[in-house]
Amino acid sequence: YVWCRRTDELVDGPNASHITPKALDLWEQRLNELFEGRPYDMYDAALSNTVSKYPVDIQPFKDMIEGMRMDLKKSRYKDFDELYLYCYYVAGTVGLMSVPVMGIAPESKASTESVYNAALALGIANQLTNILRDVGEDARRGRIYLPQEELAQAGLSDEDIFKGKVTDKWRSFMKGQIKRAR
Repeated sequence: YVWCRRTDELVDGPNASHITPKALDLWEQRLNELFEGRPYDMYDAALSNTVSKYPVDIQPFKDMIEGMRMDLKKSRYKDFDELYLYCYYVAGTVGLMSVPVMGIAPESKASTESVYNAALALGIANQLTNILRDVGEDARRGRIYLPQEELAQAGLSDEDIFKGKVTDKWRSFMKGQIKRAR
């Protein structure tokens, strides 16, 4: 999880305005090296040790970096399908990374596939919840992670989000978003 936090801090942290696609390319190169047993620092060494002990797949890590690339390029999502893909990249991947380390109880009747699907769904639900929690903060940073088509269908606009005005339309819209996240 430390690796995930550090990756997120690249685009959401105090130095985010200085992060370029090249920086993410270098971060991905570092990821490849730590998976090959050549960590850059003590945090990378901890993850490198973990991936040497458990059947951890590198792809969810690479996908998370792809989500950070999306964050550099996009500040709006046309519809829920686009938003879902973003949520997969930045949070669903966390669930997929975790399963090999946490394991599946030997006595569990759940299939491996169903455990991975549940971990993915939990990660996406957590991200949708974070988006709903951070609407104001994200708006102050010029970002709106709510589906544009759904905002328009609810009679809301980016300007409504930037103003932060809570209306009946807004409450109704958010009830639907909360229901989906659950």
